[in-house]
Amino acid sequence: MLDLQVNGAGGFDLTEEPEAVWRVGAVLPMFGVTGFVPTLVSPAFPIVARAQRALEGGPPPGYQGATPLGWHVEGPFISPLRSGAHDPARLQLPDVGAVLDWTPSSGIRMVTLAPELPGALDVARTLVANGVVVSAGHSAATYEEAVAGFGAGIRYVTHLFNAMAPLDHREPGLAGAALADDRVTIGLIVDGLHVHPAVVRLVRRAVGADRLVVVSDAIAALGMPPGAYRLAGRDVVVDESSARLPNGVLAGCVVGLDEAVRNLAEFAGVDPAEAARAATVVPSRLLRLAAP
Repeated sequence: MLDLQVNGAGGFDLTEEPEAVWRVGAVLPMFGVTGFVPTLVSPAFPIVARAQRALEGGPPPGYQGATPLGWHVEGPFISPLRSGAHDPARLQLPDVGAVLDWTPSSGIRMVTLAPELPGALDVARTLVANGVVVSAGHSAATYEEAVAGFGAGIRYVTHLFNAMAPLDHREPGLAGAALADDRVTIGLIVDGLHVHPAVVRLVRRAVGADRLVVVSDAIAALGMPPGAYRLAGRDVVVDESSARLPNGVLAGCVVGLDEAVRNLAEFAGVDPAEAARAATVVPSRLLRLAAP
């Protein structure tokens, strides 16, 4: 299985220590993951450069973990109104100059941004031209702003419903625009906390089997006991089922991708093999690892 959003695992937070990408990858096979997109949470640009070098250096001798497929840079071009667990102090306005050399060959596979921000569409077009998958997320976009983002080449939505305006029947927002656009693949955290099981079932019915991706959004606590952890410089409290900032805001997830796929099968009432498409065929196609 492929996991498009892994912030950390095994006690290692990738934004604070991108060089730990191979240690994180070594943990993931126990959750059924053979390939992953390691994720940086609103990183400073020097952190992105460190992350690129960490992948360029290659795995340690004898490495048998999951294969990192390039970095997911989630922020810092996101909305302060929908920052979620991201540190608002780390956010920046979109800057084309900062991303000119971001390509899959340089280690950047995906970028999440808020399409409504000034300059975001220019950044999206630049990244799409570079072969990077651009995602809308952590966004206060209106329906019209989201549609403009899809017109600029955005083809994915990062954890639908989380860190975005709620779907409203008079203002569908980013969530409604994504569900209505057949070009857009939907990312969903299926841990039973981030999105209600009934809504997971509705999303699966709305988009079918070919537009839905299940992600873990795993943090450093994945595979570890409950306790105190870090996510991109912020303290996170982890119990048996959730990870939260001290103020109660959800901060990533402690459920592995295998459990998320089983949850999708249960919540959506689909065959497990069909649910597994959301962690195999669909993410592979989105990353252009398989024929469309």
